[in-house]
Amino acid sequence: MPEYFLLSDPRPDGSAKGRTYTCTLVNAPSRCFLLLAALSIAAAPFARAQREKLPPDDLAWVQEHFPQAKKTSTGIRYIVLREGTGEVARPGDKALVLYTGRLLNGKIFDQRLDPKEPFAVHVRRGEVIEGWDQILQFMKKGEKRIVIIPPELAYGTRGQPPDIPRDATLVFEMEILDIVRTHELRP
Repeated sequence: MPEYFLLSDPRPDGSAKGRTYTCTLVNAPSRCFLLLAALSIAAAPFARAQREKLPPDDLAWVQEHFPQAKKTSTGIRYIVLREGTGEVARPGDKALVLYTGRLLNGKIFDQRLDPKEPFAVHVRRGEVIEGWDQILQFMKKGEKRIVIIPPELAYGTRGQPPDIPRDATLVFEMEILDIVRTHELRP
């Protein structure tokens, strides 16, 4: 007897919404298992389950000091202190930023606070740590945030001696003074 399986869609209209499949086995359990495993793997990117990126002690500190912080899908936490206006920064735009960078112990390792000389960075061009590149894309002109960046989106295991130790979670207070559009869409 030949091995085969039947895959059927229980919705008569064939729509994708709420689509589920039933697998009828007829002497082909291994093929059905492989098919279901392939479907599960294909659906994995849509599950968006991410592991926690903050080390356990840092996570406890952040939850104690910033319990209202929201979390991005990549593990960055943030608190909007002041809403901005207009469109968010896009890849290639130049963001003019004021900031203070601290370690979890409160030690300031870097800052730029003079509005006459803001820090200029091109968004998503690899000029800054990955955490900055990611969060700047969610910010608007005039917006101010507290941003908590896990080590792997900052300086990771290498750190930035002598000011930033290895595997350091960083806390920034960031404000975008202006966004210079470098790729305006033309009609």
